[in-house]
Amino acid sequence: MLIRRETPADADAIRAVHAAAFAPFAPPGGTPVEPGLVDALRADEGWLPRLSLVAEAPDGEIVGHVVCTRGRVDDVPALGLGPIGVLPRVQRRGVGQALMHAVLAAADALDEPLVALLGHPGYYPRFGFRPAAEYGIAPPVAGWAPHFQVRTLAAYHPAIRGVFHYAGPLEPA
Repeated sequence: MLIRRETPADADAIRAVHAAAFAPFAPPGGTPVEPGLVDALRADEGWLPRLSLVAEAPDGEIVGHVVCTRGRVDDVPALGLGPIGVLPRVQRRGVGQALMHAVLAAADALDEPLVALLGHPGYYPRFGFRPAAEYGIAPPVAGWAPHFQVRTLAAYHPAIRGVFHYAGPLEPA
């Protein structure tokens, strides 16, 4: 498996990955929001092409995708992670883990201070995520606090505190 930056030719495959990965969470008879969300993020000023990564199988098939987009803690630039998706037939084989490690390493190499996400508090600590409140960082919606997490990187400074704001399509109305 190869983890690499997405190319324009990958867009349809990325949509298919997120549609399949999030199908179980779609409303009855509906479609998941994640494929359209990735398209909306691509069109947003917060899009960071260097942090949109795909997992490519040896046969060239795109089997996973992760993206970080420009967010901020008050006025300090930071990153928001998500969505991350893996085709169901290859889940639990290390694809998601490889994508997470790769995007965090890429963000660190770009001197980003932190990555925030809204996710399962029992899963993401394995990648170094901690409750955002431990760092004095609040989610944009107070009710998200139990699931809102932060992974600090080498450029992090404890003075970074405040409310996290996502890229436009992820920011709550």
